[in-house]
Amino acid sequence: NPRFVVTSLSTGEADAKRLYEELYCARGEMENRIKEQQLGLFADRTSSATLRANQLRLYFSSFAYVLLHGLRRLGLTGTAFAKAQSTTIRLKLLKIGARLRLTARKVWLSFSEAYPYASDIAQILANLKQHPAWLPPG
Repeated sequence: NPRFVVTSLSTGEADAKRLYEELYCARGEMENRIKEQQLGLFADRTSSATLRANQLRLYFSSFAYVLLHGLRRLGLTGTAFAKAQSTTIRLKLLKIGARLRLTARKVWLSFSEAYPYASDIAQILANLKQHPAWLPPG
């Protein structure tokens, strides 16, 4: 599967293999992440009348992407969702119905018995427990 890349760099600056694998493929991967944010996290919805409202929507979308990337990096390791796109994570793991019950010492999540990803949620919570966001002093 031959690939051709036209560049103004000399062969001394970058050989063909390094240029393709480290620069060209990395650029394509970054474009995929931008497209994922636009389509999966609604960064393309800038239809408000004011610039500030559109800017705020982009901030929220960017913040959501950073949170999902952190969840993917820390919580989804070792699950079927480790390489999932943000749309899949949102639809299958976050956009679900569950009963939340708070007590003085615990948070209880109750899913439907028919929820197919309950074991994945348990694995994700176990993964996140290994990376506490805040540790008490001492």
